[in-house]
Amino acid sequence: MTDRSGAPVVVGVDGSATALDAVRVAAREAVARHRPLRVVHAFLWPVLGTPLGPVVATLPHEDLRREADKLVAEAVDEARKVDADLPVTGVARDGGAVAVLLEESRDAALLVLGHRGLGGFAELLVGSAAVGLSARADCPVLVVRGEPRADGPVMVGVDGSALSTEAIGFAFAEAAQRGADLVAVHAWLYPAPVGPGDIVPLVYDPEQLRAEEERVLAEAVAGWAERYPEVRVRRKLVAGAPAPVLVAESADAQLVVVGAHGRGSLGGLLLGSVSHAVLHHARSPLAIVRHRRGHAAS
Repeated sequence: MTDRSGAPVVVGVDGSATALDAVRVAAREAVARHRPLRVVHAFLWPVLGTPLGPVVATLPHEDLRREADKLVAEAVDEARKVDADLPVTGVARDGGAVAVLLEESRDAALLVLGHRGLGGFAELLVGSAAVGLSARADCPVLVVRGEPRADGPVMVGVDGSALSTEAIGFAFAEAAQRGADLVAVHAWLYPAPVGPGDIVPLVYDPEQLRAEEERVLAEAVAGWAERYPEVRVRRKLVAGAPAPVLVAESADAQLVVVGAHGRGSLGGLLLGSVSHAVLHHARSPLAIVRHRRGHAAS
C-alpha cells in the first residue's frame, strides 16, 4: 500500500458520549500515524415555516449554528487533551452525515466513528446507511466502542478476495505499529446439502476440503508476513458462519479488521444482517477496509 501523503485522520462528531470516545481514539491514531486530526460535524439546517409577525433579532438558525460550532470546539479540546502538540482542526459542514463523511473520506487516511450517536450521526450505524458508508468510503473506516483495550492482538478476517487482501495489509500495518500479534481468521462452512430429504450424500472429502481452506489462509498472509517480519502471526481456521465466528474471536482483540466486501464464507460480511451482527456485537473496535488505488494503510 502506498502513502496518501499529508492526509488527516478524520473523526465524525455529534455531541454524544460515543463521539467523544471516537475523538480520543482518533487523536491517538493520528499521533501514532504522525498525521493531523480533522474533527467534522455534519449540520442539517431545519426546515422552518415563514414566521408570522415581526422578524426576531436572532434567528433560530443562528443559535443552531453556534451550538454546532460549540460542539466542534469541545471535540477539538478533547482531542488536545490526548496530545497538546497534535495538529487539530474542526469544522461544522452543511449536509447529511453520510454524504459529508463520504466526501471527507476522499482526502483522509482514516475515518473514525462512534458506534452509536445522536443527531446527524445517529443514522451511521443503524440500518443501511452504515453499510453504505463502510462499502463506499475511500479510506478505512474505524468504528469505536468505548475505550479500546491497549493489549491483545489485531484480528483480521480472511477469505481470499481482493478486499480481503487489502484488509490483511491494513491489519499487518496496524499490528506492526501497535507492537501486537496478528490473528488471521478464516471462517468456512461445509458444502450445503445436495440430496433430497434429510439424507445428505457424502460428495466431498472433509480432510481435503479443510486442507484447501488452510491453503487459502496460508497463501493470503504469506506475502504480508514477509513484508512485516516483526509481526508474529497466528492463523486460525474456524468452521462456522463468518459473523458469529468473528464476533466470538474478537473477545481478546484490540482491533478487528475486515474487508468492505468479500466472497465465499465472508461474502456477506457487510451486506444485510451479517454486517449488523459484526458491527453491533464485535467486542473490539472494528476497522472496515475498502480498496482504493494509492491509499495508505498507515
